[in-house]
Amino acid sequence: MSKVIRRVKEVAVLKADEAHHEEVSAWCNRDLIPLPPSRRTWGWFNFFGCWSISSLNMSTWQTPNTFLTQGLSVGQSMAIVVISRALCTLFAVLVAWCGLTWHIGFTVQNRYTWGMRGSYIPLLQRILLNFIWCAIQCWNGGKLVSVCITAIWPSFSQIPNTLSASTPTTTYELIGFMVFWIISVPFLLIRPEKFKKPFFVSSVACGFAMIALMIWSLSVAKGVGPIFYQGQKVSSTSKWNVSWLILGGINQAIGGKAAGMTNSSDFSRYAKRKRDYIVGTLSVYWLVGILVCFGGLVTTAACQKIYGEVYWNPPDLLMVMMDHGKGSSAARAGVFFAALSFAFASMFENVCSNSVAGGIDLSGLFPKYINIRRGSLITFFAAWIIQPWQLVNRAATFVSVLNSFSVFLAPIMGVMVCDYFLLRNQKVRFSSLFHPEGSDYWFCHGVNFRVIPCWIAGWAPTIGGLISTAGGISAPRAVSELYYMAFFIGFFISFTLFYIVNFFFPPEHLGEYDEVDKYGTFTVNEAARLGIIPTEAVDDVTIGDLKEDMVETQVSVSPDARDSGHRRWWDIRRL
Repeated sequence: MSKVIRRVKEVAVLKADEAHHEEVSAWCNRDLIPLPPSRRTWGWFNFFGCWSISSLNMSTWQTPNTFLTQGLSVGQSMAIVVISRALCTLFAVLVAWCGLTWHIGFTVQNRYTWGMRGSYIPLLQRILLNFIWCAIQCWNGGKLVSVCITAIWPSFSQIPNTLSASTPTTTYELIGFMVFWIISVPFLLIRPEKFKKPFFVSSVACGFAMIALMIWSLSVAKGVGPIFYQGQKVSSTSKWNVSWLILGGINQAIGGKAAGMTNSSDFSRYAKRKRDYIVGTLSVYWLVGILVCFGGLVTTAACQKIYGEVYWNPPDLLMVMMDHGKGSSAARAGVFFAALSFAFASMFENVCSNSVAGGIDLSGLFPKYINIRRGSLITFFAAWIIQPWQLVNRAATFVSVLNSFSVFLAPIMGVMVCDYFLLRNQKVRFSSLFHPEGSDYWFCHGVNFRVIPCWIAGWAPTIGGLISTAGGISAPRAVSELYYMAFFIGFFISFTLFYIVNFFFPPEHLGEYDEVDKYGTFTVNEAARLGIIPTEAVDDVTIGDLKEDMVETQVSVSPDARDSGHRRWWDIRRL
């Protein structure tokens, strides 16, 4: 029995390739170390595809509906979309900058702010969100798969429900969920650096499907319906005026993207160049997201004119289109390809944004046993435990509460941005991120107790609004007003307090970094810009010998000597 256990443990422990500066320990594995140039394969189109699949989806398509139902006009609703997406782009770039410079992800990035053990606090929040969003996305994708199956076999929509009356779903929906889940699993085996082709196929297919659906609806309706011209309908008896509704809408829209912004460094570290990430993010996260919202509004308005009702949910709209087509082959074919494109985009968004992100976060909890691939599979299998049909069909406010989770995530981003840009002056010591012995980031028993009260102070003023929303409890106006500004309040309170606390109680070694590129992370040009000795310069000597020779030859290692990298490298090559 002991031999079997020992053998299982040997198989479970991850392997490391020391030739590529990899190691496996309780704090490190291949997917956590800073990415070397060979694994940084994402150009601007990869980020175009990555952000596209987070925009070309049903949630973005339906966004204007949220604000129209509150009584805002079409112009006001689209203004919320434009402003919120611009702010999302800004925060995504700020959080991602550490990954672009030092090529580490969210999981490791938090260690220098929270401490080696304290980093589990933001990590566990992200893991919980990844599990839940992955399950919900599987459920939404399953609805599109059900539409695809119905388009092929119309009788599928009449399949008898074999589930009990207490189960809040039907056999029709559950089969779609199962098919979507099974088809998605093989894509979890693709490493993130190989995502270019899936990004291309999913973004292009879904983009064409949305455009085709909009053109078809405008052609048939010969224009748009009344909803497109909806003016402001805020009741005079409403306790909220237009300004507060717009502010609350911006906060809500940002909150829906907060989870993706928080771990943007997980994917920015794969960038070949910084400008690739910036161009891809600006062109898609902002521009394409706006266009998808507008396309959803136009299509819904045109279909209102065709069918006499408003259908914001694409699966519902596609089924209505098939019914009105009286089951003709042309109608079924059109619906099939449209639903397939939506489903494929949903699938790869789920794989990338939820499953892979969950895999990275889980590898941070158990680096010795879990890498991205294993963590992604665990995240995906958890969908069966979470049972999204219980959440979506029974708890109408559950998804809105998830979107409001930015109450906790915004303060995390606040301390991250403050620490990296202001306190550490964009300098990170790699050797302290993966080895607790003598680490600058061990702080007190592995926790930086400066950050915890600052994080709590960020969400404490707005938690009352979240509780009242989740429980349907009436709250004083002031509580709701704070909640309408939750993201901004959380970010800036935690940002400011963390700076003040560290000003009066500064930790040691702020702004310090390793003088030698131990992990083979940087190219020669990158190392020169950072003032770090590149790996190529130390191939033939040990680090210890190198340091002694540097002292003997009086090679400058001043962090302020920004342009001295090439000269120091040349001096070392002469040794």
